[in-house]
Amino acid sequence: MVRSATRHLYLARHGAADAFGTLTEAGRLQSRLLGARLASVPVDVVWHSPLPRAAASAHELAQHLPGAPVAEAAELVDHVPFVPAPAQTPRAWTQFFDGYDEAEAAAGSTVAEALVARFATAPGTTASRDTHEVLVTHSYPIAWLVRHAMDAPAPRWLGLDSANAALTVLEYRADLPPTLVVFNDQGHLPPELRWTGFPAGRAP
Repeated sequence: MVRSATRHLYLARHGAADAFGTLTEAGRLQSRLLGARLASVPVDVVWHSPLPRAAASAHELAQHLPGAPVAEAAELVDHVPFVPAPAQTPRAWTQFFDGYDEAEAAAGSTVAEALVARFATAPGTTASRDTHEVLVTHSYPIAWLVRHAMDAPAPRWLGLDSANAALTVLEYRADLPPTLVVFNDQGHLPPELRWTGFPAGRAP
């Protein structure tokens, strides 16, 4: 039996940023530590969101990935991928979605569909080698890709939070369901740099 090629996605939320969206020194260090963790991976490309905090994080971590190009991907922008109907919305999220109109919900859904179409796909059956891509993005797009990989109902992206510079790995193979290898892993970060950007009171 011939082994099919695998598309490996290494998803990471950007490093810690200030209230203006600028990467902090802690965020730069988090990003470099993530890059060091990925240094042994034969990375083909580092994609990043158009937002400055993600772009800066991508360039920081790419210092450990010589030869890997760094490029922007519009689909990785921070967005709300799905606005559930009131009956599907957990009580804790009701206020978050208050004020979202149909146009805003449709725009977010369009970006989410483009995100899946571009990245959540397996190599073609004739692909001769595995590919390895780093995606530096935001918590919500990561949650959406994980939900999609698990074939979970659309509202289940809610609550799948990622800490700054945490690592999530997905694998795609032809004719097989996607594989979630790891989610929100922060083993490359020292304790004082873990769980930044995570909802208060939810870190172990």
